[in-house]
Formats: sequence, C-alpha cells, structure tokens
Amino acid sequence: MSIEGGATAFELLPAIDLRGGRVVRLLGGDFEAETAFSDDPAAIAHGFVAAGARWLHLVDLDGARAGGQPQAGLIREVLAALGEGAACEVAGGLRDRAAVASTLAAGAGRVVVGTAALGQPGFAAELVRTFGPGRVVVALDVRDGQAIGEGWRDGAPGRPAAVALAHLADEGVTLFEVTAIDRDGGLGGPDLTLLERLVRLERGRIIASGGIRSIEDLLAVRSLGCTGAIVGRALYEGSLDLRAAIAALRQPTG
Repeated sequence: MSIEGGATAFELLPAIDLRGGRVVRLLGGDFEAETAFSDDPAAIAHGFVAAGARWLHLVDLDGARAGGQPQAGLIREVLAALGEGAACEVAGGLRDRAAVASTLAAGAGRVVVGTAALGQPGFAAELVRTFGPGRVVVALDVRDGQAIGEGWRDGAPGRPAAVALAHLADEGVTLFEVTAIDRDGGLGGPDLTLLERLVRLERGRIIASGGIRSIEDLLAVRSLGCTGAIVGRALYEGSLDLRAAIAALRQPTG
C-alpha cells in the first residue's frame, strides 16, 4: 500500500501496544495498570486490516519506557506478515536516527517520535530532512496542558503543548499525534478542548488519541479539524465496532 503523503483523509488507526510480546492496553499511561488482550499481535493486526483499517499504530511500550528497541523483532514480524495489506506507523523507543532508519527499512510507513523530539533540539528537524515530513510523526503526550516527554512518569518535565507544537512545526514537522494522558485507556471521551486549541494553531495535521470510545467521539474530533484518530481499548473491549466506524467516517461531513 502506498504511504506517500501519509493520511490525507480522516484515518482511523487501531492501536497495537506491545509489552513483553503481548498486546496490552495501559490506563492513563500507567505501566502498573495494564490489561493484556492477546499473545498474537500478528493475528490482531490481520483482524483490524480485514475489518477495513488502512493504517495501524504499533507501539513498543518496553522501548518507550526504557529506550532502545526490545521488541523490534516482533514488530518486524508483524510488518512482514501484513505485507501490502496496510500501512503501519511504529512508535516506542525511537530516540536516534539509526533506530528510525532501521524501523523504516523494516517496512514501517512512518515513525512516531516523542521523548527525543521534545528533549533533543534539532532531532525532529534532522529526521524530516532525512526521511521526509510524510514519514515522521511527533507524539505530544499532554498532562495539565504540558507536553511531556516521558508521559508515563509522574513529575516528568514538560512545556506548554501549543509552544511545543509550534516549535516542532518550525522544525518541519507536519503531523502530530496528541494524547490527553489522563484520558488514555479510560474510555471517558477525548479532550475536545485540548484538540481544538491545537488544531486552531494551523501548524500541522492533528491525529487525536486518548479516551475515544464511540463513533460519536470520532465524528466529534473530525468536526474539530483533526485528520485522524487512534483507538485502542474501545476496539478490544467491543464498545466500538471497527467496520461500523470506518463506514461512518466515509460519510461526507456537513
């Protein structure tokens, strides 16, 4: 599947979060609040693609927490198993150029960087220059209005989300994934106020993440101007049907 230009229409991205080889979901980014859903990530990925997903969001939670790519082999297996069936973005532990390059070479359509993009001046700009803006996404994990580099850690330093986004846009980033940490995994609905504030900056495309539980939530973030949404727990627990959601999002706005 072609990934040139990234997700140009509103895209629903099912999330596959990996920890210790299993598909899990965390609550509010808390590693002590984990629910395991499967020992077969490739089967989960195939199921999402069969239901109509065009993009998948693969996350190495172990890498996100400790750095490095402890589950790179498993992610390569998932990418190889899918082949041309769908495009995948990969996140977690991608904190240097070599890690990004190897992930893209393994078949990822694009990479998602967060901690390094926020903490290393010029890192995002280097990736955009090297690989192109369509293959680099920056994750903004937001708590109390602050974009946090280590979103799972209480007390991690941050800076105002709007300031962080504007700075990264100046570095050439065009696609951002915004997660309200306190909503993530809780099925309490997205933070529409946060998303609207960042969309109104008009400094890049915004993919919503955190708390999405229904078709109505998806339509709400689309109406704000978001270009996509990442959904996890609602799919695994059955409160959101992927086929129905994709069909609803194909309907014209207005």
